Amino acid sequence: MIMQLHKKQRRHILIDIDTQKDFISVGNELCIINRQRILANIRRIMAWARLKNIPIISTAEVFYNHGECTIGHCLEGTEGQRKISYTLLNNRISFPADGWNALPADVLRRHRQIILHKRCIDPFEEPRIERLLSELEANEFILFGIDAENAVMATALGLLQRGKNVRVVVDALGSINQGEAQLAVRKMAAKGAKLAHTRDLAGISHLKYAETCDHQSYTKRMKERIVRTAAQINICPKKIQSGIITSDFV
Repeated sequence: MIMQLHKKQRRHILIDIDTQKDFISVGNELCIINRQRILANIRRIMAWARLKNIPIISTAEVFYNHGECTIGHCLEGTEGQRKISYTLLNNRISFPADGWNALPADVLRRHRQIILHKRCIDPFEEPRIERLLSELEANEFILFGIDAENAVMATALGLLQRGKNVRVVVDALGSINQGEAQLAVRKMAAKGAKLAHTRDLAGISHLKYAETCDHQSYTKRMKERIVRTAAQINICPKKIQSGIITSDFV
């Protein structure tokens, strides 16, 4: 049996769902369509959780590439499988997706953040995650992450089915398909989830954009590409960057 948190720590549990680089990387086919809008809100929620000392349970997809895997994202050991840096606390522990449900009895008291890997969209298909979320007691589970129409909805519905109180931060949900995401939010609400915005938790902020982990490296690669292209066609790189030369050359 998992030792529960102290009463003063049980008011809220933050559930951070699949905030990983492959889902926010420019050019990735699974990149969410609203990345710039939600990343600032995710960063604010994490800052609020640090300030209020709120425990965090994070999930992360991982697929093991042994030569037969046809999944093209979140592969074990790749940069894209890693979580966004500002969703990580120093005092954290990770558990693999290995089909076991073993957890240290005092894991919730020793660590501020628990990261649980999964090989599926629905976290409740992983025995370890199913055990933790089923046994954990809290007044409210607050959800955010990627993506609304799949992993977030599966997590919310699974918690609701187990009699948990769920609040979904709607402006901190990444989505691949806007229409499906809106339908998912309505379904979660219909099943009993409360809907909230980042300002309801963390107040109002002037932060409009959060730098992503991959943004600087992506910008660097694009600049290097522009310089190489300019050298090949013997033209000033600034003309390419300003759009005088069409993107076909880049």
